[in-house]
Amino acid sequence: MSSFDFGQETEKLLKWLGEFGKDSNGGVSRFLYKPEWTEAQKALAQHMQQLGFVVQYDDVGNLFGRLEGTVYKDETILTGSHVDTVKNGGLYDGQFGIIAGIIALEYLKKEYGQPLRNIEVVSMAEEEGSRFPYAFWGVKNILGIAKREEVEAMVDFEGIAFTEAMRKAGFRFRPEGSAVRKDLKAFLEVHVEQGGVLEAEKKSVGIVEHIVGQRRFTIEITGEANHAGTTPMGYRKDAVLAASRIICAIMDIANSYGDPLVATVGKVELKPNVVNVVPGKALFTLDTRHTHKDVLVKFTEDVTARMQEIAVQAGVEIHIDMWMDADPVPMDTGIVEVMKKQCQKNGLSYKMMHSGAGHDSQIMAPVIPTAMLFVPSHRGISHSPLEYTDPRDLAEGVKALVGALYELAYK
Repeated sequence: MSSFDFGQETEKLLKWLGEFGKDSNGGVSRFLYKPEWTEAQKALAQHMQQLGFVVQYDDVGNLFGRLEGTVYKDETILTGSHVDTVKNGGLYDGQFGIIAGIIALEYLKKEYGQPLRNIEVVSMAEEEGSRFPYAFWGVKNILGIAKREEVEAMVDFEGIAFTEAMRKAGFRFRPEGSAVRKDLKAFLEVHVEQGGVLEAEKKSVGIVEHIVGQRRFTIEITGEANHAGTTPMGYRKDAVLAASRIICAIMDIANSYGDPLVATVGKVELKPNVVNVVPGKALFTLDTRHTHKDVLVKFTEDVTARMQEIAVQAGVEIHIDMWMDADPVPMDTGIVEVMKKQCQKNGLSYKMMHSGAGHDSQIMAPVIPTAMLFVPSHRGISHSPLEYTDPRDLAEGVKALVGALYELAYK
């Protein structure tokens, strides 16, 4: 590739886009249909127009910038990510994928002219679910699977209705029965890893082969609340003691399974939660993930049986509620191979890996051939103003994207 400084240009544009929604705590808070979200999309649209892209919004606010194909005009290669952020987020999550796409298209146009197939970069309206209790609004509308009845009654943390927020931002629901795009032939998403694997292994690019499946549970244990001083240890039905034994057992089983299985107890509540009462109730969550469905199912069956066994031994009741069951999502093997060959061709330091977090790609992949590229996250930090990726790694990610887009759209 030419002497174009991908890292410097990427960092410059990330800082520029990060000004839209910059908050007083040093991070970025850019929520769906808020003024700072609207301003960010407008600024991106103007920037892409200046680069000579064909720019348009869809009904709900997804923004597209296109290089027109010269031969296969009904075939489009799509890249990009989401423009919304979590509260007090960083400069890289989501928006790096957009900026990487813009720079890649700019470079390809200058070096090779118009592609044979259309290439589009998308700034997706929403992925995080930070303002309304609904995630993946952007990609689900691209695919025509978003349902208006799921959001019509929603309000945000200020009591503003979803429909009102969308209308004020200048957008509307996708018309019922409108045609879904048939031209999309591939989707490539570049993203920060949001973990510490690439940095620890000193790799600049991660080629994602799977996005993990997830099962999430709420477990409630009911014992008997009683006086801390007058209830002998042998007479107690201590909910927190049972919960602690169960949590330790879960982690022991998870460790026995080994990578890539992960299990997390992230929330614990006790009742009555006072210093001088034996806890009568304990509630905790369990989040477990793996790249293969059969392993995930077997693990959750094993821990469920063990939880019930411990509850019987402790003389307490247990209620286990699985409220999320998302299958693992494989990336397209053909596009993964293209990415791998491009990394090898350009001498990029890469690793084949899986994603332990969810992304727009997991929604896209069952419908359109999809693949993901990761770049390192310093210390694995994400969803924070402390997010950081070295410009040299940003550059490697953009180079890998450039090579893959060239292979898919110019040949």
